Amino acid sequence: MSQNQSQRRRLNPHGAGESLTESVDDSAIHNEIILRAVFASMNWDIHALCQTASVNQKLRALAKRLLWKELCVYRAPRMIASLMDGAPNGRIGVGWDAMAKLLFFCCGCNSTRHFQTGGASPGHFVESSRFSKTSGRSFLVKRCRTDLLYVSDPSCEHKIRGKDDYLGIFRGVFGGFMKSKTRACLISKQVELEEGVRCPFCGARVWSMTAARLVPKSAARRLGTLENGLEYFVCVNGHLHGNCWLVPLSSDEDDAKDVDDEDSGGDDYNGRIDGFHRKQMVSSGSTVSGQI
Repeated sequence: MSQNQSQRRRLNPHGAGESLTESVDDSAIHNEIILRAVFASMNWDIHALCQTASVNQKLRALAKRLLWKELCVYRAPRMIASLMDGAPNGRIGVGWDAMAKLLFFCCGCNSTRHFQTGGASPGHFVESSRFSKTSGRSFLVKRCRTDLLYVSDPSCEHKIRGKDDYLGIFRGVFGGFMKSKTRACLISKQVELEEGVRCPFCGARVWSMTAARLVPKSAARRLGTLENGLEYFVCVNGHLHGNCWLVPLSSDEDDAKDVDDEDSGGDDYNGRIDGFHRKQMVSSGSTVSGQI
């Protein structure tokens, strides 16, 4: 009798431990479900998600593993579906946090060796953006036109302080970049990675498409700039960012049809991103940008 009681005493702590583990696991699952429901009710507000990810390491890890992806899929469903088509493990580039930042953040501009601005133009969150495959083709040389590239259209306009000049700042992302003709071209030409420039979305090193001589004339036409008035970079993970000098267009030029518009339609602008109120961005932009 006493032996049976002893066995029960030894077994009970183990059984209690298993119940506790199951309870902890269930709690973690319910937390994810609750968080997804809360953010869904807020239309996946980027500002709220950034604040949540900054609370502690656990929530930051949860956001990186799940919530950033949910936000991207909800806010740009067709664009994300197109980028995920054929992607290994359904993963885009280096991570979903970088993808979310690209969707919602204009990275600003600094002078580079091929593009002098006379000063820095700071980055900021955007109220809304749209990304276009048709625009993306304008940034690809002819032999790479089969690559999938989404580019923000129109570019974000920044006025240069003390001048009448305007900068156009744009960003984009390749689908399947590791197998793209653009990447193969950069490697075959043995283009060196740019010194002193990093991807503003994932921090990776970048190639200068200007240095690689892979900037087509159609890019300048699409942006409304001169052929030598732009520069853009592509990082090793397939993120694109760049800037240009915007020139005023006459009414005749504004009505002219771009050579890459022959197949543009409603589905081309399927990556529309609705942002949050400007006063929220201004009040907490520096804090939020550090969390994406």
